[in-house]
Order: sequence, then C-alpha cells, then structure tokens
Amino acid sequence: MILALEVTFGLIALAGAVSAALIRDSYGKLISLGILVGGIVPFIVDRGYLDVAIAVSLIAPIATIFVLMAVRRDEA
Repeated sequence: MILALEVTFGLIALAGAVSAALIRDSYGKLISLGILVGGIVPFIVDRGYLDVAIAVSLIAPIATIFVLMAVRRDEA
C-alpha cells in the first residue's frame, strides 16, 4: 500500500479509537466506532483478506442498527 495512504488510514483508525474512548454520548460513540472500522478495513483488504473485509463491512452497519435500537429503548 502507498505510504501516504497507510498513514492516512492509520490516523483515521487512531482518531476513531481515541474518540470512542473519550466520548460519553452513546450515539457519538457509535459514530466513532464506525470511523474506527472505516480506518481498519483498508488494512484488512491490503493483507488480502477480502472475505473478512466483506464480512466486516456487512456486519458493522447491521450491528450499529441493533445497538441504536437498544440505546433508543433505554433512553425512552
């Protein structure tokens, strides 16, 4: 992978991890976890694990929807 892209995706993943650790709001934490996944998926693809990348890309949004439904139920 191109060095500039590696650094960029690494910074995106790092920003997602740091913001997930610092944010206390449930919705903000889900957004930062999505950013974290967005930064990690290119590294999975770069290693050649396309099946794992497809699974992560399909499972992450579905899991987010279920977590949002659970958070909304707790707040209501």
